[in-house]
Amino acid sequence: MKLKDLSKEDLETMSFGEITELVLNENGSKMKIVDIFKKICKILEMSEAEFENKIADFFELISTDKKFIVLEKGFCDLRKKHTPKVVIEDDEEEIVESESVNDEDKEELEEREEDIFYDNSSEEDDVDDNDDELNDFDIVVDEDETSM
Repeated sequence: MKLKDLSKEDLETMSFGEITELVLNENGSKMKIVDIFKKICKILEMSEAEFENKIADFFELISTDKKFIVLEKGFCDLRKKHTPKVVIEDDEEEIVESESVNDEDKEELEEREEDIFYDNSSEEDDVDDNDDELNDFDIVVDEDETSM
């Protein structure tokens, strides 16, 4: 279905989302959100005041409707034209498989993998349960506060 094939009455019964989908399909590529809404306003013969009153609602529609994807710099397009690129990297495997890693480094990596609680801190960092820095800390409660 194309915009030029639809009557003004048909277009007036359609939602902004449906018209936006037609506009983006006919354009064939991404468009600025403001330009899409200006085109819709022109098609529906809306005034400048109506444009200003409804642009925020239109932007919300584009942002929340799963058919559309908001791109950088104010552009929008149909989500079906964009597929996500998923890259999964395992850094430790890349290091182990690298030819530049010497045997000592490999052994250290293997030890880290075996010891899931690997800790670089020294014994001085360990907390002693007998070291209570709050021994002299007093809490004062007014009688009025306890009746709440």
